[in-house]
Amino acid sequence: MTEEAPDVRPFRIAVPQDRIDDLHTRLAATRWPDELPGVGWSRGVPTTYLRDLTDHWRTAYDWRAQETELNAHPQFLTTVDGQTVHFLHVRSPEPDATPLMLLHGWPGSVVDFLDVLGPLSDPRAHGGDPADAFHLVVPSLPGFGFSTPLAGPGMNAAHMATVLNRLMSRLGYARYGVQGYDTGTWIAPEMGRQAPDHVIGIHLNAMITFPTGEGDTDGLTEAEQRRWQAMQDFNDGYLQCNAKRPQTVAYALTDSPVGQLAWIVEKFKELTDPEDALPEDSVDRDRMLTNISLYWFTGTAASAAQIYYEEMSAATWNDDSDKDGDEDATTGWDGAQDDWSAARRGTVPTAVLLSLHDVTVRRWAERDHNVVRWTELDRGGHFLAMEAPDLLVGDVRAFFTKVR
Repeated sequence: MTEEAPDVRPFRIAVPQDRIDDLHTRLAATRWPDELPGVGWSRGVPTTYLRDLTDHWRTAYDWRAQETELNAHPQFLTTVDGQTVHFLHVRSPEPDATPLMLLHGWPGSVVDFLDVLGPLSDPRAHGGDPADAFHLVVPSLPGFGFSTPLAGPGMNAAHMATVLNRLMSRLGYARYGVQGYDTGTWIAPEMGRQAPDHVIGIHLNAMITFPTGEGDTDGLTEAEQRRWQAMQDFNDGYLQCNAKRPQTVAYALTDSPVGQLAWIVEKFKELTDPEDALPEDSVDRDRMLTNISLYWFTGTAASAAQIYYEEMSAATWNDDSDKDGDEDATTGWDGAQDDWSAARRGTVPTAVLLSLHDVTVRRWAERDHNVVRWTELDRGGHFLAMEAPDLLVGDVRAFFTKVR
């Protein structure tokens, strides 16, 4: 491993004060909708809850303190294939540490991993074995956070994988692991397929799998049947908007911070454990607001949603099924099956970690990936790095101990 390349430049987050003041002004001037009495969360985020969270964001939440915490970790910018890439680069004090890239999803960011950076990079200081140390590279995915603007259309999971493999090469890492959740579970396997001689192992949580042929749903265990049914029953309204009309919905999200807040906090409510609790019962309220603030300050509602369009609508249209983008285009979970299933089975050793909210079916995962480790948890939700960082750290260490 060498020092940063000449075309990698140091970066610090420094949101201008007038943008913070503007946020507070907009929050105070929110035009609130009416809501039906007695419906709770069943039709979306309740006004009473969102008013309280908005007031906290405006009067109690301290962006500067969160900015300082983020800036405590070395950050950099570079350009790969015309795409600006922002990333944290946390080197371990252990010289023989294994390079590891951590990939977030939507509606996440590099903020997701703050609680695991120390234990993964410096296990000696956190009661662990120094042999389990990692040099960490944590990018903002293209279109997210400070990895903007998007270089152009076509930035799908495969293209992102190319960019991120080249980033690791630029940093001097010839052999490295990849960990990803949500969107990261699309990108990490692509990195392995493109660079199997460089990626030593892939660790995935919050992975999505689909049946692709006749008989794929036969003989599922009771638990697998529940997971597949949960996938089919899931309210994918956000996915439909992101995949079909990412630019249209972005106007409201980019203009209204409360709109952006509601759009994201609903996912934290639905995907954290326990689902019937409030989001902040699983994820620290300020940590959640830091994630949302990054989307707001960087104005990335549209660009962060494009990955859904590229993986679903664009892939469908490129297959001549709906060149005009009419309403008969196949999206949603059903339309995603062909687009999100692997074109070819990966060969890189892969670990799958399931929390209580995951819908992964093992046989479908093994069909597409070289699964060598399978772990099912009895707690934790979709945002595992924030909800139960100890569980994620432990499984990542155990997996890479075997494949490094």
